[in-house]
Amino acid sequence: MPWDRNQMAERAAKELEDGFYVNLGIGIPTLVANYIGEDIDVTLQSENGMLGMGPFPYEDEVDPDLINAGKQTITELRRTSYFSSADSFGMIRGGHIDLSILGAMEVSEKGDLANWMIPGKMVKGMGGAMDLVAGVKRVVVVMDHTSKNGDPKLLHECSLPLTGQGVVDMVITNLGVFEIDETGMKLTELAPDVTVEDVKASTEADFEVAV
Repeated sequence: MPWDRNQMAERAAKELEDGFYVNLGIGIPTLVANYIGEDIDVTLQSENGMLGMGPFPYEDEVDPDLINAGKQTITELRRTSYFSSADSFGMIRGGHIDLSILGAMEVSEKGDLANWMIPGKMVKGMGGAMDLVAGVKRVVVVMDHTSKNGDPKLLHECSLPLTGQGVVDMVITNLGVFEIDETGMKLTELAPDVTVEDVKASTEADFEVAV
């Protein structure tokens, strides 16, 4: 059966490596913090000025002053440091973040990403996504395979305004895992009991099968 949100986050956590500095986007990616293995040392960075985030707090641990970029309450670590947004984006734009795990509305077979606005809907701002995809070393997208209406989100070409062109290295959906490089998109892993035919039926993008 397809992965749920937590299982998708758990799969994304397998992309973390010892010593990585990682930025987690809003939505499913924030859940990745709960699945970091005890055998690796990873430092989480938030655009709003925090380096070194712990998992989500239990109810009796909530500190309303400690939030991530998605305004969710989080926990700090003994090594946590705080700084301005200017310093935070200096880290991102300077190429000091190893991995960014983001949500998306659309991803193309060439690795184009659309995740910041839908035309005609109110937008508070573009946030840090454009800086993240341009400045980090590797981008992993975690999203549902289709929209709420059942429309494919893996496309030949994105129809929504782009966050970045050719920036996505991996996509993890509830149906499986795709890797994207200069040769195109490859299906490399399936969720339990999901078939290649299931994936093809819900995907517009062209992809090779490598499972």
